[in-house]
Amino acid sequence: MVDLSNKNTKKTPFYDIHKELNAKIIPFAGYLMPVMYDSITAEHKRVRTTVGLFDLSHMGEFEITGAGAKDFIQHLVTNDLDRLIENQVMYTCMCYENGGIVDDLLVYNLKDRFLLVVNAANINKDFAHIQKHLPNGIKLTNSSDETALLAIQGPLASDVLAKLTDYPLDNLKYYHADYVTVAGNRILLSRTGYTGEDGFELYFSKKLAEKMWEPIFKVVKQKGGGAIGLGARDSLRLEMKFALYGNDISENTNPLEAGLGWVVKFSKGDFIGSEALLKVKKEGIKRKLIGFEVEGNVFPRQHYPIIHDRVKVGEVTSGMFSPLLRKGIGMGYLPLELSNPGTHIEIEVRGQKHPATVVKTPFYKKGSHK
Repeated sequence: MVDLSNKNTKKTPFYDIHKELNAKIIPFAGYLMPVMYDSITAEHKRVRTTVGLFDLSHMGEFEITGAGAKDFIQHLVTNDLDRLIENQVMYTCMCYENGGIVDDLLVYNLKDRFLLVVNAANINKDFAHIQKHLPNGIKLTNSSDETALLAIQGPLASDVLAKLTDYPLDNLKYYHADYVTVAGNRILLSRTGYTGEDGFELYFSKKLAEKMWEPIFKVVKQKGGGAIGLGARDSLRLEMKFALYGNDISENTNPLEAGLGWVVKFSKGDFIGSEALLKVKKEGIKRKLIGFEVEGNVFPRQHYPIIHDRVKVGEVTSGMFSPLLRKGIGMGYLPLELSNPGTHIEIEVRGQKHPATVVKTPFYKKGSHK
């Protein structure tokens, strides 16, 4: 039985709605969050085929303002902010001096400020890291507790929003944002998500929570969709081989071995961790985050051993039985020489070894986002 009475555990502004929908509630990243409403498999398929509505209000939002804000963030993250035009969004990493990952995050270049969206479990750690490096004249604000965040994801996501706004959604490109009136309320809308499907994320004051949820959820239901919990959120991102902080990436991994070298731009000049990462690049990575598929009806889980020639060579960082592929899939770090697609490995499940193969990712290749 999960204890939901801990006074230190926060609730999102949609908590009572989740309870009314008979969601299974669990503690997650300091919040009481819905893990599922009917079943993870049903919700997963719903997002892949129609549309789903996610409560992501546990995520962290930091605002950075000041004349030198852009230069500061440029030094703080691995990607190149010079490529980020106004109202564009960028995925990037924040690293320690040794190249280990502090967090993966989104940076929004808005007219009056930069908005950083960070992982829920890392809010306090990230804020402290940024504050440690904050120069005079730059203001850092943690607006997480005042911000609600909903995501509409799936091939019918645009159809849902089109019923709620006059904004020309075809003009909003992938990884761009704008201030839009949705359901009569002015909000920040971005064409982003972590599912592999077309989708949008909506940021607004928590005071607007019910005014936003009710009309959106009504249209989602009309389109054959429904509310989606954390369980399907995890399985959807894993089918796309999107990394999860705390599982696949952490302070003990660097972006180059995690397959995130595409967000590390050495050409922009010095940034926190650049010296260590340049050394890694020069010497070559020793291991690589790979995807694998398991034969049979096997459910690989985090920390299960990965075996090659009867020797443990790694462990599963994320794993599941894919609802759509109908096979066990997972991720894990392997020595570079074993990381090529087609390499045969084994996954040890409760003492039994099951054949598996390193595969080219993403696992699921039919998402509506192109």
